[in-house]
Amino acid sequence: MFKNKPAQLDGHVDTLIGPQVVIRGDLEFSGGLFIEGRVIGKVIALEGEKAMLTLAESGVIEGEVHAPLVAINGTLNGDVHAAERVELASKARVRGNVHYKVVEMSAGATLTGRLIHADSVMGEQVSAYAEREAFTEAA
Repeated sequence: MFKNKPAQLDGHVDTLIGPQVVIRGDLEFSGGLFIEGRVIGKVIALEGEKAMLTLAESGVIEGEVHAPLVAINGTLNGDVHAAERVELASKARVRGNVHYKVVEMSAGATLTGRLIHADSVMGEQVSAYAEREAFTEAA
């Protein structure tokens, strides 16, 4: 999954952020998002959308992540909120708490933070977060 090919969601990746790209600010997405570059801000999957975030070995995120499916093989400085599944590959470096329903962690991955299991309430928390953010932006 983490070789030279982006992780796929339903057979495709909708958005690729290349290794020379730096994004400053929050990023909202749906579908498959593959990050080889750097994102300084939150990465948020749109509510109600099937979405997967893949952070490549060269990728860096400095901010929170909110998505149903998250696969990490790069560096993430911030909390992860995965409504369904988190995969931490062997080159993953996470500094923050990981909120998960299902987690897979390969040998070599490092986590400086806590693993926090979420029950079925997790989906409601992600929805509440998205609503709160939408309300804040509208105000």
